[in-house]
Amino acid sequence: MRTSVITSAVVAALVGFGGTLALIVAAAQAVGATPAQTASGVIGLCLSMAATSAWLGWRHRMPILAAWSTPGAALVAGSHGLTAGTAVGAFLVAGALILVTAAVKPLGALVQRLPVAIAAAMLAGVLFRFCTSVFPAAQADPLLVLPLIAIFLVARRINPFGAVLSVLVIGVALAFMLGRVGPLPGPLQAPVVELIVPRFDIEALVGVAVPLFIVTMASQNLPGFAVLQAAGYTPPTQSILAVTGLASLVTAPFGSLTSNLAAITASICTGPDTHPDPAKRWPASLFYALSYLVLAAGGASLVALIAALPPGLVATFAGLALLAPLVGALGTAMGDVAMRFPAVLTLAVTSSGVSLLGVGSAFWGLMAGLAALGIERAGRRAA
Repeated sequence: MRTSVITSAVVAALVGFGGTLALIVAAAQAVGATPAQTASGVIGLCLSMAATSAWLGWRHRMPILAAWSTPGAALVAGSHGLTAGTAVGAFLVAGALILVTAAVKPLGALVQRLPVAIAAAMLAGVLFRFCTSVFPAAQADPLLVLPLIAIFLVARRINPFGAVLSVLVIGVALAFMLGRVGPLPGPLQAPVVELIVPRFDIEALVGVAVPLFIVTMASQNLPGFAVLQAAGYTPPTQSILAVTGLASLVTAPFGSLTSNLAAITASICTGPDTHPDPAKRWPASLFYALSYLVLAAGGASLVALIAALPPGLVATFAGLALLAPLVGALGTAMGDVAMRFPAVLTLAVTSSGVSLLGVGSAFWGLMAGLAALGIERAGRRAA
């Protein structure tokens, strides 16, 4: 076996984990999760990534990698009025919807018929608030944040995958040098999961669960299928959705976000750099899974370290990590001239953060965009 199969898998795991861990912690803090519950959610996610990737890769002999929903974490972190219980209820419903999509082909076809520009605009609206939070953080603590922005801009020209990790490593070191770090965690803590009783609140289900399902499908699963297709594979769509949907249901009570197919990080393991023979790349899934088992062992201590970092650093790290997904979402949303007005309306409503009837802005942005698109199409037919 080539060493590149192992190194590609390890790098993919580190990029996926380190690139968005701060956002997962921010989402947990937004719903009022305790440190123990936050660590439990991260450990559950790591175990889910390990189990689903290993099974799917071995079963289908393809380099199939699972990931957590980064846009979903941004959606939860930007929501208001959630508790740990209502968030778990929303995670369960989103996981159930993914599982139903795998079982009911017409539902999968309906999801695929959702205008891509509208879904991308909703995602862009969710991400926009996090990306802009970098600049208030720079104003509040320029000595910490401004060097990290410069490092990120230079590093991404060399290696886009390594830029976010560079900011994390250098940012933590700089925070220590400037005395910005709070009390540090003690010795390495054993991985322990904590069950959270779900609460099924209708406002959370409409405002979080449904948008979470849509952004997970539109911005994670569908691009993930495209990555596999571009590498010459025929992705087992129903199997992937069934396995990740089931894993989401199992880990949701631990406080874990939705599991889904990896997209950006998957490209690290699907190309010829991993192995010239496409049929021999699938073991990368097994080493990727092993990497996540190692990360699960240190999950509690890593979460405690993130919590000890200054808020400005966490905001900067999350905002810079989401810039690339924001660029992609905006490009997709504005690519079709005929869809630009509904897409911009979706973006404006979603990024406003407005909450009506207790339902978050992501849902209302989606509804506004679909309504505008429907009116425009009706007008064209009448003409």
